[in-house]
Amino acid sequence: MGSYVLRRILVAIPALLAAYTLVFLFIRVAPGDPAVAALGDYASAEAVRALRERMGLNDPLIVQYGRGLLGYLGGDLGRSLITGIPIGTQVASVLPHTLQLTFAGLLVGILLGIPTGVLTAVKRNRLPDYLGRTFALAGLSVPAFYLGILLILAFSVRLRWFPVMGSGEFSDPWANLRHLVLPALTLGIIMTAFVTRMTRSALLNVLREEYVRSARAKGLRERTVIYLHALRNALIPVVAVVGSQAAVLIGDSVMTEIVFTRPGLGRLMVQAMNQRDYIALQSMIVLYAGLVVVINLVTDLLYGVVDPRIRYD
Repeated sequence: MGSYVLRRILVAIPALLAAYTLVFLFIRVAPGDPAVAALGDYASAEAVRALRERMGLNDPLIVQYGRGLLGYLGGDLGRSLITGIPIGTQVASVLPHTLQLTFAGLLVGILLGIPTGVLTAVKRNRLPDYLGRTFALAGLSVPAFYLGILLILAFSVRLRWFPVMGSGEFSDPWANLRHLVLPALTLGIIMTAFVTRMTRSALLNVLREEYVRSARAKGLRERTVIYLHALRNALIPVVAVVGSQAAVLIGDSVMTEIVFTRPGLGRLMVQAMNQRDYIALQSMIVLYAGLVVVINLVTDLLYGVVDPRIRYD
């Protein structure tokens, strides 16, 4: 297990390096100037040149590239070009909110998606199956930001059950939970759609296997056959789709944080884009890439938990 994890980490290093290189180049060829964004459109050319020099933007690209890379290797995300505040400090203050929202959406998707997928597979071509497939199709078709607005109108504006915006403080768990419900449902419903479809498809394939018919022939209860024999063997593709969608949820959380005015990496990224803050934007995108690598590694390790036959030698 340890050697496998080490190999995966070594493989992830070139991927992260490639992500940093692409982000570094794409951000710098985009139109706009952070010095002009900081000083305003009517700033003098001398003031803009002086600020660019102070920001280090007049250095050769290879120097800027190496400086950023060495900083990341040392755990330093750099400083904002606009405010001068360490980016690590900003990220540390909002990352818990983003991770909380992502894992809450993931939990909702698993808790709703797997039972719904099992029900639609067992009740194939009957009313529960039709309703489940319709719900899954709707979840795949509705964008996260639009679904969030609908939930706000229904449960915050009309019913007044949950707050409209904000995240609450971690020191107040009840308020924090009430602020989390609607954003987590926004991501969780979309996640549910993917998990439901994959669970249904995988379970239908397993239910045709000989060992399932043998278990039924032994007189085992149908629930035992479904949950202890069939579902466990159908979970490998479900774990795969959960892992891939967990990475997608991190991206979807950007829009969800904006809709619900939650603090998080998404809002920091939008702010950095508006201000043309190269350093902050590239640091947060690289951080997103690192989170995706970690999620993929955890997903691979979960395969062995679901199916003990899988070995990592």
